[in-house]
Amino acid sequence: MESVSVWCALLLCSLSGAELVHNEISAQRQSSPESVKASEQPQPCPSDLHAVLREMSAALAEQRVRIQQLQAHNQVQEAKLTELQKQTSEQLKELQKQTSEQLRGQATELNSVKARTNETENQVASLKREREVGQVAFSASLLASGHGTLGPFNTQTNLVFKYVVSNIGNAYNPNTGFFIAPVRGAYHFEFYIGANGSSYASAAGLTKNGEHIFIAYEHQTNGFGKSSNGATLLLEPGDVVFLRLWQNTRIFDNEYHHSTFSGHLLFSM
Repeated sequence: MESVSVWCALLLCSLSGAELVHNEISAQRQSSPESVKASEQPQPCPSDLHAVLREMSAALAEQRVRIQQLQAHNQVQEAKLTELQKQTSEQLKELQKQTSEQLRGQATELNSVKARTNETENQVASLKREREVGQVAFSASLLASGHGTLGPFNTQTNLVFKYVVSNIGNAYNPNTGFFIAPVRGAYHFEFYIGANGSSYASAAGLTKNGEHIFIAYEHQTNGFGKSSNGATLLLEPGDVVFLRLWQNTRIFDNEYHHSTFSGHLLFSM
């Protein structure tokens, strides 16, 4: 609008100038014909000025329309950009949310896998321990070498079977003659007592934690004899089982290992 006002002002100024020139020429004609001839030279036509102004006005109008179109286009582009930024922001938030949920899910699954792995490892370790302690068996004879007779004694005497044939699980101690249960379970024991002919009988009793269980007894005045017995006992970890020579009796053994003490775990409980 300011440009149109400027062009209008220029047009008025041009028209006023043309009128002044016309008045001046008329005055010169009345005063001096020579001066009139000198001043009657070609002057710019007011119609040409109008044409220029019209062209400039039309160009200005076109520029104004173009500016309006560009402004409208910019507004559309700004709206699209704003919508795109909004969509991008929402997509980014959704992606962050999905990523966070996936990470939480993976963390939960990882913890679950770790827990299952630890449980499996514990089970394997437990099975290994059970397998190790579940393999319990021993067998031993009285004398480590040679031959001989023990007894008689006036009191019951613990027997130590020194010649160890097998000691799986190391539950039997050849230095004390004690079998110590490693796990709770059912154990089976057998014992054989060799007897050489004598006026003294041969007898030994199976003992659990100092309590008499069973006895093997033989009295043969001449020749060789043997007595035996066995028992299945429910033992707790740490229970002690051993053999005692009965008072006023004797036991015989030699390189053929007649007098023996054996036991093994039937099953744990």
